[in-house]
Amino acid sequence: MKLLDRYIIRQFFVTAFFALLAVTIIFVVIDALEHLDDFIDKQATLSVIAQYYFYFIPEIIKLIMPVALLLASLFVTARMSTQYELTAMKSSGISLYRMLLPYVIVALVVSAASVYFNGWVVPSANKKKFHIERVYLQKDQIALYSANIYFQDSPTRILSLGYYDEMRSTATRVSIQDFSDADRTVLIGRVDAMNMAWDTTAQSWVLTDGTRRWFREGKERIEQFSSTPAGRLHFKPDDLRKKQEKPDEMDYYSLKDFIESQQRAGQDVARWQVDFYSKVSFPFASVIVVLFGVPFSSIRRRGGVGVQLGISLLICFIYLIFMKVSQVFGYNGDINPLLTAWLANICFFAAAVYVMFRVPK
Repeated sequence: MKLLDRYIIRQFFVTAFFALLAVTIIFVVIDALEHLDDFIDKQATLSVIAQYYFYFIPEIIKLIMPVALLLASLFVTARMSTQYELTAMKSSGISLYRMLLPYVIVALVVSAASVYFNGWVVPSANKKKFHIERVYLQKDQIALYSANIYFQDSPTRILSLGYYDEMRSTATRVSIQDFSDADRTVLIGRVDAMNMAWDTTAQSWVLTDGTRRWFREGKERIEQFSSTPAGRLHFKPDDLRKKQEKPDEMDYYSLKDFIESQQRAGQDVARWQVDFYSKVSFPFASVIVVLFGVPFSSIRRRGGVGVQLGISLLICFIYLIFMKVSQVFGYNGDINPLLTAWLANICFFAAAVYVMFRVPK
């Protein structure tokens, strides 16, 4: 690695670190002032508040990492342009593309690390943050005891629970209804049981004190049982909690398994798929903003760094707005979930390439 590359990487990394630190502090202070009344109303202690923001910081870092790298690329390149270092590089035969290489290397390393950070570290921290919200602030509480639960366990099976105890993994007043594959308005079987419990050894549900019915060609066959396996059910003890959890609380593999279980049950999973693919696509926004920011800030403009700062922040806000709007279409199933997750990156990458070809080399 050449001396010039080490110089740019060092300047870029240090500037990005302090930009990230500064924006994180500002974010935390603004959020704390905004939610101060909630903490006071719930009589939260300083220890609870400190834990809350400690676990909130990874989510903040995830969101503002592209902003920090954009600011760093802008300031470092603009400073080199102001001090005529870029002019000296170009006069010695170093092109803009060659100068861009160390920026891209740092951005790629950060993006790769962010995939793991966003996929596992952030969900773990979010789970603890949401736990504090539920326990101390009474927000988005998850019930450990639920009544009158109805859900589709598979495309041809509907399951209802009169009462479910998550602590004991037991249910009462259970009804399982199976419908025909050919005509899903035709009931072909039904099981009603007083109790259902999770067998940890067999990893399956067991029904007790119930009746099983079969319906064929206008005839009904009935069988009573004291205890019998429930058969293949996609419903597991932790599924109720997962249904109430947010995708931000699930790590990469947990969200993937949850999506697959919902697909087997015939549920619409477009919304969860968009969030799943975004865990990988969003980190690479850091590379795209660097490709956009370096060529843009290599040109000296009237107004200096202040104007470039304003424009760069505007670019970040446009990116985030574009991403959120496209997610709405993906959630509704109007756009393929994988395309939705990468659409903002594709569009802004095209814009970055356009800017690169427009500036002097």
